[in-house]
Amino acid sequence: MPATSSAYPAARVRATKSRGNAPDDSIETRTVRVRRGEQPSRAPLTPFQQWAWTRFKDRVQMGPAEALLEDNLLKAHMRLRPEEYLAWVMACTFIVAAALSVVGVILGVLIYISGTGIGNLVFAALVGVIIPVGGTGVTNMLLKATPASTAKRRGAEIDRKIGAAMSFVSAMASADVNIDEIFRDLAQEKIYGAVAEEAAWITRDTELLGVDILSAIRTGANRTPSKRWQDFLQGVVTTATSGGQLKPYFLLKAEQYQRENKLDVMRRTETMGLMAETFVTVVVAFPLFLVIIIAIFAIIGSGGGGLMAILWGIIGAMIPAFQFVFILYMQGLAVES
Repeated sequence: MPATSSAYPAARVRATKSRGNAPDDSIETRTVRVRRGEQPSRAPLTPFQQWAWTRFKDRVQMGPAEALLEDNLLKAHMRLRPEEYLAWVMACTFIVAAALSVVGVILGVLIYISGTGIGNLVFAALVGVIIPVGGTGVTNMLLKATPASTAKRRGAEIDRKIGAAMSFVSAMASADVNIDEIFRDLAQEKIYGAVAEEAAWITRDTELLGVDILSAIRTGANRTPSKRWQDFLQGVVTTATSGGQLKPYFLLKAEQYQRENKLDVMRRTETMGLMAETFVTVVVAFPLFLVIIIAIFAIIGSGGGGLMAILWGIIGAMIPAFQFVFILYMQGLAVES
């Protein structure tokens, strides 16, 4: 990230002033410092994205503007324009539809030749249609929802790290460090994860784009996916423009977020304890009793074949599925803590 140390070589950024349609001959030069050995980063399209944009560009541009998608891409830090992302979604959906169509036709043919009757023909036709149509629809829906889910995940990561980041900010403010230097130093502390990335964007606006610090903070508040970080940045702007002191504000926010983080950890711990008890009841005890009961009915009853099929379904499908769902849920709670 940019810094003012002498270890950072200077690069020249030239801005041309203009009056009306006639450019002025005067050129204003501003010095921007970047880390030694680094170059300004680019976000080129991958070969597949370039092919998708070339192939589906016209179809995408015929549709309405995607303001919500653009906002989600910005919050998710996915460096693609909405039109480019939609073209990529169309390309992926087209490939998945073609592959699932082949799979559906093959399965339909296999089902048809394995039996006889009109019912078997109808079932084969349904399989051949449902697999490509359903799979294509689900794929398209998931891909379109990816930016929003990624932004939501980044917002959750910011909320997890914001308490520790506010301790860093309050410590810097106690040493009477300027607000722009606080965000620049915070951006270099990668231990704060997504919070450091948000601070890096603010530093980029001030040091590379020449935006004043309050405007950069205001812009950062509008593009962040975290409500906590947004409230913090808006409070910084309000406090600074109203003539207040930022040091007490930073200390107050650090205490507030530390207190909220403790409450969140307590809540998640209680939830994990409740889910552990539920796991013993639903995944361990209930399937065990169900297996015993079905096995007894299969032994003493007349429908042993059907009951044994249900028994194997419980053992081979239901119990592993329940365990997988519980593991994912508990892992999510542990990561949030």
